[in-house]
Amino acid sequence: MIKVFIVDDHEIIREGLKKILKEEADLIVVGEAQSGDEVLQNIKDIDCDIMLLDMNMPGRSGLELIGDLKKLKPQLHILVLSIHPEDKFALRTLKAGASGYLCKDTALEELVVAIRKVHSRGRYLSNTLAEQLAFDFMPEKDQLPHEQLSNREQEIMFMLTTGKKVKDIAKDLNLSISTVFTYRVRIFEKLKIKSNVELTHYAIINKLVD
Repeated sequence: MIKVFIVDDHEIIREGLKKILKEEADLIVVGEAQSGDEVLQNIKDIDCDIMLLDMNMPGRSGLELIGDLKKLKPQLHILVLSIHPEDKFALRTLKAGASGYLCKDTALEELVVAIRKVHSRGRYLSNTLAEQLAFDFMPEKDQLPHEQLSNREQEIMFMLTTGKKVKDIAKDLNLSISTVFTYRVRIFEKLKIKSNVELTHYAIINKLVD
């Protein structure tokens, strides 16, 4: 029996995932949490094989959360669920310690297969992601400006492109407003832009948002 733990701040998402997994004889949901902070506080007591982890939650979330979870429980397999397109964010989650990545748009179709692959083989890669991973180990070509952002800068960039205000980002990531402003300045400098409008335009042009 494969034991699955669900972490998502939306109850309707958690209920939907549980409904899908309940139909599979070899899968069982052993628990759930609605925030990264809650999971970090209880991770040592959580007995599971796979953790389904939403990347976009208030409070502790994102790549740093994956790293923290792996430090506390190295054998844990983390299957990331994200609203961000696979080709824009997935490689960073794998490098941070995740075992697989699913875009929420396709998660319902691939979820069960991904869980079983991670449990048996340790990693789930779609064909697209496998090609990206192979390309990532080829000699580097000139990087696009957004590819030079740090993990935190890229995370904040995505949040800004969704229209979130600096104060809300600071609250979601447990950072000070001044720290988020500093990251925003760095992002603008690296992308050679001067406003959120230009950032949104850059994201659309480079297909970073749907």
